[in-house]
Amino acid sequence: MPGTAVGIDRGVTVAAVTSDGTFHDRSFITSGEVARYRRLQQKLARQSKGSANRAKTVTAMRRIMRRVTDRRADFCSYTACRITTRNALVVLEDLRIQAMTATASGTADRPGRNVRQKTGLNRAILDKCWFKLEMALLNAARRTGSRIVLVNPAYTSQTCNRCGHVDAKSRKSQAVFECTACGHRDHADVNAAKDQRDAGLAFSACGDFGIGRSVKQEPVGRVTGRTP
Repeated sequence: MPGTAVGIDRGVTVAAVTSDGTFHDRSFITSGEVARYRRLQQKLARQSKGSANRAKTVTAMRRIMRRVTDRRADFCSYTACRITTRNALVVLEDLRIQAMTATASGTADRPGRNVRQKTGLNRAILDKCWFKLEMALLNAARRTGSRIVLVNPAYTSQTCNRCGHVDAKSRKSQAVFECTACGHRDHADVNAAKDQRDAGLAFSACGDFGIGRSVKQEPVGRVTGRTP
């Protein structure tokens, strides 16, 4: 809709939370598929390389992962279409996802720290398909005419959307945000999404495509809120 704007906060618990309070998420692999995949991994470890049985096992494993990949693609496409159809301006954090998911193992001379925790975080980020969702939004925006804006993610999880006070202690937990200054309470991810939306609106208003113009008719482009 012309004149509407939404911020999106991507997370490892919920794939995407929008500033209007909508939670976009789904499970991409069933518990049965997880159990079957583990059994296939164990079976593969016992089989001889180059054998016909090993090839069958690999094919079965790939079949499971192909279904998971298809579900992720379907989720991203559906979510992106839904969001861009309803909003003229869509604001995301400008995340360096490739750097965020880089290995933490380090080298023989300089071993990494907290490797297990970092590996778990990397797996969670990739599982929630942050990059694929961003690409799906850019692709969907070409059809709807929506503007995609990427803003600096610094302190969005610590800033109160009501009074603007910044304090890490305001984020009580993964889900709870309670401002230490004004007492404003909100879901932490929704509050962060609102901060991103407002940052995108501010950037749009001072740029050459102000919100007074029809954002829906603007040519689609990858716009960032940072100075190159």
